[in-house]
Amino acid sequence: MARTRASKARPTDQLASTNGASSEPTPPCDDTRSELDTTKHERRDITRPASTFNGRLQQFHYPDDGATSPGETASPQATSSSRPGLKRARTSPGLTTRPDDAATQSPAKKRRVSSKYAPPSHYAHLKPLTDILEPHLICVFVGFNPGVRTATAGHAYAHPSNLFWKLLHSSGLTDRLCRPEEDVDLPRLYSMGNTNLVSRPSKNEAELSKQEQAAGTPILEAKIREYEPEAVCIVGKGIWESIWRWRYGRNPSKAEFKYGWQDERENIGRPKPGSVADDKGADVWQGARVYVATATSGLAASTTPAEKEAIWRPFGQWVKERREQRSTTSSSS
Repeated sequence: MARTRASKARPTDQLASTNGASSEPTPPCDDTRSELDTTKHERRDITRPASTFNGRLQQFHYPDDGATSPGETASPQATSSSRPGLKRARTSPGLTTRPDDAATQSPAKKRRVSSKYAPPSHYAHLKPLTDILEPHLICVFVGFNPGVRTATAGHAYAHPSNLFWKLLHSSGLTDRLCRPEEDVDLPRLYSMGNTNLVSRPSKNEAELSKQEQAAGTPILEAKIREYEPEAVCIVGKGIWESIWRWRYGRNPSKAEFKYGWQDERENIGRPKPGSVADDKGADVWQGARVYVATATSGLAASTTPAEKEAIWRPFGQWVKERREQRSTTSSSS
């Protein structure tokens, strides 16, 4: 009889508990408690698949209508689908960076950093550009080094985007727009010559080492000392900085750098201190005056075309005047 009463009372107690009634239900007897526990375990077993292989496969079963039934457990994929794919990739153990992956990435980064430098063997198939020099010219232009297009053509500043020949004409250095193929005629027509700080070709000066740039300065000094031009035009700020580094062991400061004519103490090709020529004093040629102009490469965008012309024009006017003076002197004699 007690078991029957307890069974009848159980639905009432559960209903009261479900409806949130304030009165506490009568504690069930031991038999009733065991039946309740058994019922709970049975319900839990129904909602959770058996721990067998087939039971676990049910976790990944999807109904046809795409909805999850109350008795089924949502699959791990379904619960994680709301996460962004990027977060899953970051937290997934299979996508974490392994030490050997890092080792394979670092050489690539090193290659990118050091890829600017190109050894001489990289452009061994290109011939160095021939210097255009004669004694006692009015001026000699000094470039950084021949570009690939220039070395291939065999003529100075041959790349179509280079403004060198246009600036020569607009500044008055030449009376017409010359072609790169006419570089060999510069001494005869305009008393001008051309050379470079570094003789070997490359795509740009970034492919040259600092050692090559430094070694080019004493070679340039020797050339200018041999041919004794009146002036040297440095075609680009970077070239003058390289010469300055060789002379003073550092780059020029902002206050020390300037475009245009440089101080007389910066003349190139001066007699070496203590040499026989140096002992002769003022009667000896004291080096070529230095005029620093802008770079003419199409990649040199630090100055506008108008600024380039403004910097080149004073030098062009000076060279033009010196040609006229020489012409007058030769005619009178």
